[in-house]
Amino acid sequence: MTRSAPKTVVITGTSRGIGQVTALRFMTEGWRVISCARGPLPEDLVRDDNWQHHLQVDLGAGDAVDVLIREVKAILNGDPLHALINNAGVSPKTPFKERLGILNGPIDGWRAVFELNFFTPLRLARGFAADLHKGKGTIINITSIAGHYVHPFAGSAYSTSKAALSGLTREMAAELAQLGIRVNAIAPGEIKTEMISPEYEALIPRIPLDRMGTPEDVAACAFRLCSDEFSYITGSEVFVTGGQHLY
Repeated sequence: MTRSAPKTVVITGTSRGIGQVTALRFMTEGWRVISCARGPLPEDLVRDDNWQHHLQVDLGAGDAVDVLIREVKAILNGDPLHALINNAGVSPKTPFKERLGILNGPIDGWRAVFELNFFTPLRLARGFAADLHKGKGTIINITSIAGHYVHPFAGSAYSTSKAALSGLTREMAAELAQLGIRVNAIAPGEIKTEMISPEYEALIPRIPLDRMGTPEDVAACAFRLCSDEFSYITGSEVFVTGGQHLY
């Protein structure tokens, strides 16, 4: 990879947290970053020429996914795409500040969660399949430890949507291999971001490494999975949990 022909990555949900830190990691590694989020990037965020494109799109609304695909293809202008990182996700609360569960919250709320957490990665994979084929690229789906275990603070709607995304990762890997596209997932555990609440501190004793993870931990894993060094890895889900998933 050279400065004149950098690899290109599309990352969703980059306005903060894991998505933003992941975009910064790829940027500093010399990749061209095309990011998107519902809102703008922070004004004080330091970006270089590798990260010029940020698209404000609410991927859970209407034809926003199709709009994003068209705009990214216009930016690519026939160039290959080397990585797609499906990071955007939602875990909404009911009007009573509860997570969406089996017995509470509207069913339409469940549909909205699945639309962003599950169907959007599927639609983006379809939309960019030809571009990723051209770049012999990689898809990374950001799942969750909550998709594999009952989590005390994650609602059922969120957890089951992430479980479905884990299953989709497996099926994507099998089907897209014929196009030379690798597909893997990263399941973060307790990651310390500005969105996490104090109640999560109670989970630290359950983590063998005795600390919460950082967005940088997840970003490093995503970058390595997209590198040529991992060219024989597909259909895997990496638990970035400090060992929490062992119990």
